[in-house]
Amino acid sequence: MKPVTTPDLTSMNRPVISQLLQLPVLVAALGYLVDMYDLFLFSVVRIPSLKGLGIDGDRLLSDGLLLLNAQMAGLLIGGIFWGILGDKRGRLSVLFGSILLYSLANIGNGFVTSLNQYILLRFVAGLGLAGELGAGITLVTEILPKQIRGYGTTLVATMGVLGAILAYFVADLFNWRISYFIGGGLGLLLLVLRVNVLESDLFTKTKQRALTRGSVLMLISDKGRLAKYIQCILVGLPIWFVVGILITFSPEFGKALGLSEPVVAGKAVMLSFSGQVLGDLVSGFMSQSVQSRKKIIRLFMLLSMTFMLVYLLAPVHDITLFYVVCICLGFANGYWTLFITIAAELFGTNLRATVATTVPNFVRGATIPLSALFIQLKPALGTIYSALTVGLLTLVIALSALSFLDETFKKDLDYIEE
Repeated sequence: MKPVTTPDLTSMNRPVISQLLQLPVLVAALGYLVDMYDLFLFSVVRIPSLKGLGIDGDRLLSDGLLLLNAQMAGLLIGGIFWGILGDKRGRLSVLFGSILLYSLANIGNGFVTSLNQYILLRFVAGLGLAGELGAGITLVTEILPKQIRGYGTTLVATMGVLGAILAYFVADLFNWRISYFIGGGLGLLLLVLRVNVLESDLFTKTKQRALTRGSVLMLISDKGRLAKYIQCILVGLPIWFVVGILITFSPEFGKALGLSEPVVAGKAVMLSFSGQVLGDLVSGFMSQSVQSRKKIIRLFMLLSMTFMLVYLLAPVHDITLFYVVCICLGFANGYWTLFITIAAELFGTNLRATVATTVPNFVRGATIPLSALFIQLKPALGTIYSALTVGLLTLVIALSALSFLDETFKKDLDYIEE
């Protein structure tokens, strides 16, 4: 049988380009930009915001972890809530509700005067942020033809990572409170654009039938379906080990590595996500070229392992070279959207939003046990080798999980889970 070919962007005709640039795709992409702005603004302003609340010294790490874990707990709970809502009420209900919640929480973060207030509002922000990516990816995969939906999700991912970079530059120009206000304002402005976005035809057709939608019980009651769901989550673990530990706490790693000067956390975040912009584009185009999600994800995992070893073990003492490695780690994280796309494609329309929304948030939430294991091993192994142990463990688990998943590149998404 002659293999099916996908269009090359350089030779795409106007109708295909217009499909990629239609309003729902653009709105999903801009939503993820604002989502990532808020999600990683905390990593950028962690130290100045805590110092602004009178916190200093060793508490910058311990209280920083507490705030990060509060945000991740919100993502875990919110992922379940928004995912179920997305399959029961529609993808658009999530896109509206989630951005309203995290925009208001963002503005609230700019008014905090105590650590407890900060913890509460990072939790609320996490609840809101949990719905954006999964609902956006689900909507894009359902409205685009299978031959080009990989390009659509790549566009969403690229815009999202640009949001993380924007967070760095905004925080560099303004103080941390104003930076939070800007994020909230951007989210509220995006709500205006979303008024004219229509629901996907696949969901509308499914909603008209007497089906069970958004049921967590359906995910856990069937052994094969549950195994597939857990494997999807495990595939993403290395990404958030890198982001949540290696990059977020890069100042502490820089000190342990004996760098020539202190690491600026915001700069490390910005550079790593600059690398991820390129990684998202490269992985997306490579996936379209070889017509495989799994092959490219495996390649990027191996790249992640390579750069992780360089980050932790190479005798790098120059701050510039350290930042270059941060860029490389970000590039290797460029399979983020591919793995969420696989999760969406592996499940039927009546469970798709639940899976696509909960999977990335369980991966984000995995920062909690991963950071706890890192802290637990630190007294015995030290900062470097405790991180290395946790990082290699996540990679072995992820590679094993990936091997069990089906290839989904050519899969027709017009089906349901019985």
